[in-house]
Amino acid sequence: MAEAERIIGTPDIPESAGAEPEKSDGKAASDERSASGEPGAPDGSSAEADGTVGEAEQSRGRRRIAVLFAVAAFAYALDLVSKMIVVAKLEHHEPIEIIGEWLKFEAIRNAGAAFGFGEAFTVIFTVIAAAVIVVIIRLARKLYSLPWAVALGLLLGGALGNLTDRIFRSPGVFEGAVVDFIAPKGFAVFNLADSAIVCGGVLIVILSFRGLDPDGTVHKD
Repeated sequence: MAEAERIIGTPDIPESAGAEPEKSDGKAASDERSASGEPGAPDGSSAEADGTVGEAEQSRGRRRIAVLFAVAAFAYALDLVSKMIVVAKLEHHEPIEIIGEWLKFEAIRNAGAAFGFGEAFTVIFTVIAAAVIVVIIRLARKLYSLPWAVALGLLLGGALGNLTDRIFRSPGVFEGAVVDFIAPKGFAVFNLADSAIVCGGVLIVILSFRGLDPDGTVHKD
């Protein structure tokens, strides 16, 4: 009998000696990951959630950029078409009364800035308009606020509208006179691009006072 036990061998039973059973390699590795704070397989949902949030933010940013350029394209197209009609139908003709003497359509070539200011600085205003366009396009990469997208879109469309006149209209490149035609009584004559710039600027001032940044951050005093 003793010889048989020697040949077969006696199985190890750690429980009988009061010892803990050894953990499997997979269990030990899992415990080590938990102790060290490393994410294991069951915690993969948090990484997936972070990825989903990141994709949602990127999608939201792309939508805001799309709004910016859509507003800019609309403002630019409206300004361009209105100027083409004014040059073709109104220039060298009598003004058209819209609301009696209070509001008229009168074609005027303006070599200055918005509302006829600074006619001696046409080239400077052209450079400023180009710089504004570049700044807005660069800022669009960090844009996550819908109101800011609308405001910047108005500024971009208006700046592009007047810059087109500066480049392509007489007397020459970067010195072209802007076509103005909206003439309220007792006020300077302006165009739709000027209106878009003013509306965008006013909206930006309001957003700034409310503490809203272009990236969607809200600052509360």
